[in-house]
Amino acid sequence: MPTKVIAVANQKGGVGKTTTAVNLAACLAALGRRVLLVDIDPQANATSGVGLPKTEGASSYRALLGEGTLRERILPTAFERLEVVPSEVDLCGAEIELARLENHLQRLALALQPVLDAGRHDLIVIDCAPSLGVLTLNAFAAADALLVPLQCEYYALEGISMIHRVMGQVRDSGVNARLELLGVVMTMFDGRTRLSQQVVSEVREHFGSKVFETVIPRTTRLAEAPSHGQPIIHYDKYSAGAAAYEVLAQELLERLK
Repeated sequence: MPTKVIAVANQKGGVGKTTTAVNLAACLAALGRRVLLVDIDPQANATSGVGLPKTEGASSYRALLGEGTLRERILPTAFERLEVVPSEVDLCGAEIELARLENHLQRLALALQPVLDAGRHDLIVIDCAPSLGVLTLNAFAAADALLVPLQCEYYALEGISMIHRVMGQVRDSGVNARLELLGVVMTMFDGRTRLSQQVVSEVREHFGSKVFETVIPRTTRLAEAPSHGQPIIHYDKYSAGAAAYEVLAQELLERLK
């Protein structure tokens, strides 16, 4: 199977986007897939979430500008089969710099091509910034599929309608005609509240089978894991959060078949 590139995106912050990118990548690696996590969020939370420091000059910034390659930016993690292209704050500058360049929306796709050609990874997971800026649009242009984490709260559907519109524009403009919505993941679910249940049923009504069956619970252990630089399956293997992301990873692999 050719390498699949999945962008994890939602322009609304605080929806469990990075938590989903990191834990999904770790669970896919634990299932035997060779995974590359590409952090293109200048906040670099996915980088620290897998235990790597935010190192000046280590991000994909220069490679996106065409200086050096993305392959030389790939670093190992402490977790088997999981590698990462880290991020750091200099990527903030890339938003402005890229806009001035030719093919400014295709810079990440161009930088990723040699990585794809090398065939060293089964899956590439891109953690996007919580915005629809140039870096996120580059992820949309480079990806085969889009995964949207959605918090179980009242405003959830607002964000997704904008992502749908942007996806349509990316496809229709010819920037990336193959981009598809892989699915919507409901995060921060609290089974004790009626609101969480209402939001899930409303989103399922709206998106049907595009909504993953697996729902990610709101748990303390899941919130703690990033501060220890570990994905949840390594931080607390038997927690509800670990179980949810393990099942989500299996469901995702089924969808990619």
